[in-house]
Amino acid sequence: MKKTTILISALMLFGTIAHAQWSSNMEQDQRIVSSFFAQVTADHDAKMGELMVKSALFFLETPYVGHTLEVGGDEERLVINVRELDCTTFMETCVALSRTLQMQTPFFDAYCKQLQRIRYRNGMVNGYVSRLHYTSDWIADNSIKGVVEDITGKIGGEPLKVQVSIMSTRPDSYVRLKGQPERRARIKQIEELINKRGTYHYIPKEKIPSLQSEVQSGDIIGFTTSIEGLDISHIGIAYWRGDELTFIHASSTAKKVVIETLSLYEYCKRIPSNTGIMVLRCRNVPSA
Repeated sequence: MKKTTILISALMLFGTIAHAQWSSNMEQDQRIVSSFFAQVTADHDAKMGELMVKSALFFLETPYVGHTLEVGGDEERLVINVRELDCTTFMETCVALSRTLQMQTPFFDAYCKQLQRIRYRNGMVNGYVSRLHYTSDWIADNSIKGVVEDITGKIGGEPLKVQVSIMSTRPDSYVRLKGQPERRARIKQIEELINKRGTYHYIPKEKIPSLQSEVQSGDIIGFTTSIEGLDISHIGIAYWRGDELTFIHASSTAKKVVIETLSLYEYCKRIPSNTGIMVLRCRNVPSA
């Protein structure tokens, strides 16, 4: 079956989904989301960590496909695609589904609203630059919105100065930046704001074994990197497999969503550019 990426444009954060661009796979995305809600709806009182794990396990074997958000021409739209995931869209999908379920609104439109809320600055689609491209920016924005808490410093992490620049310095690597000097300039302004925010924290990879007991299944793991101009190179969902801490992720190597065969520490140590991890904990949705 030909895979066509689905686009939905939402008028406002808390409004109804409108002006949807339908395609042959819209019904498939809706069926997948509905199937998830049907399987876990009885657990809507569960904590966010539990729901994150259930969401992550639900998508095991889903194909890894990169750049699924760079579709639909030059106009920025909310992309809905639960058939093909990369590490970031996998994480965002799990967060949006878990929040929707905890809010006791297990409907496709409600999921779309949650996805928009976490993917875009202030939850509003306002062009390409409104998307939270850098993970450190995603963390800051979603911390303010009460979606996640960066617990890295609390559990023994060390200060980390983030310096991002890879998008503005390598614009030809990004479809929406190539040949777009004004847009590139706006991205550079955002990078400067990110770099001025202050210090983040990370757990150096050699300290993961001594601090990993503070990590819970369902936490979001961001792998910090030595790649110049980049903050986070990969993202996964923490998962305790017996007494071993590993993670669930959309793997570009396995070409699908998998439970990593290596431990979190072994995986981080194996890749030379990995410097350590950040740990985010999803907040429970406040009760009405």
